[in-house]
Amino acid sequence: MPLSLNLKLGRRSGADVVGLDIQPGLVAAVRARVNGEIVAEHGVVLPLPSDTVREGDVVDQPVVSETLRELFTGSRMGKRVRVGVANQRTVMRTLELPPLSDRKELAAAVRFQAQDQVPMPLTNAVLDFHPLGVVDTPGGPRQKVVLVAAQRDMIERLLAAVRGAGLTPVGVDLSAFALIRSLYRADDEHAGRVLYLNVDGLTNVAIAEGKVCRFTRVVGGGLEEMAVELAERRGFPLSNARALLARVDLRAPLLPTETVEGTETAASEATSGSHAQVAAQGSDGSEAPAQVEVHESREPSPGEHDVPSEGLVPPDEAAEDADARAILEHGVRAISGEVRNSLDFHRSQEGGGDVTRVVLSGLALELPGFADALQSSLGVEVHGQGVGLADAGSGGKVSANRLAIAAGLAVAEAPQ
Repeated sequence: MPLSLNLKLGRRSGADVVGLDIQPGLVAAVRARVNGEIVAEHGVVLPLPSDTVREGDVVDQPVVSETLRELFTGSRMGKRVRVGVANQRTVMRTLELPPLSDRKELAAAVRFQAQDQVPMPLTNAVLDFHPLGVVDTPGGPRQKVVLVAAQRDMIERLLAAVRGAGLTPVGVDLSAFALIRSLYRADDEHAGRVLYLNVDGLTNVAIAEGKVCRFTRVVGGGLEEMAVELAERRGFPLSNARALLARVDLRAPLLPTETVEGTETAASEATSGSHAQVAAQGSDGSEAPAQVEVHESREPSPGEHDVPSEGLVPPDEAAEDADARAILEHGVRAISGEVRNSLDFHRSQEGGGDVTRVVLSGLALELPGFADALQSSLGVEVHGQGVGLADAGSGGKVSANRLAIAAGLAVAEAPQ
């Protein structure tokens, strides 16, 4: 079930809760229901200006608040929200404790162990935990508990942005947990360990066994970081860079570039070839004047000296596409490398293991060839998966692929 990080938040019962996902470059909100799987009844996504959320951390609270107000205005969604958090200032650990039935005793035991498990001062951390159940070990029964810690100042900035938009936060949960809830399917229960990878404003990794998260990490940058790099390189607006990344097909062969110089040279060669023929005919004295007159007096027929242009790309557009493709290809390699490092680390830990497949979500699903390039780089089968979107009206305005985390935040339990 969702965590609250032991914060003083709004009441947790009553009207439906809206899932709120805030990432670099975007905010997404979803009202969802569970019907065998999580379905987004209504979803809205808006872009965020550059550098308002950096690596998952809110750095410009007024701008984020204003964007949230705009998103919820006329959205037909309530103002009670559960917010996701995903950045390097959060920690998840799985603890083994003596079986304790009393919640207060368990909380005290968790906090005691947290002093050694959490790499931040507990005075500047908010903690929450969720019991996973009792397991048999060589040392006797032990209770497994998931511990989550987050830096308090980071959480306070996030909540200030949410409250500044007139919204009421009723919970804060790890985005990785929400991602698993959203994309988990009953078939996954016996599929071994699954790696859920959300590549959008940032890159979120979660390894789960069934519904239980065993490992999570925010790795490197996401598509927003790539778009910022492209915008800076080409010197055009960030919105243009985002659109350009979405149109590049990583599977397509590189096209030749059309140049003015090449066109002029080809046309010149075609023209000089005609004049060479006239000169040769004139030099042997046979009907040269008539032929010269014909060549000098007639206009070239339309397209006679044109260079075949099929498959050529204007130079500016080709350069933009080449930059976008290079940035995307480098991004895939970087993400793959970070994912491999995460897999190696997880495998080396006690209770770790290999993953059987990768489930990809986020805007990356819509980038032609991205999943194929990722699969080739990782050497593990990659499946694309999103949430269903019930509201046909939303379907024309928002990509369901961007709603996975927000949809998981909107519900309390993964589908059975």
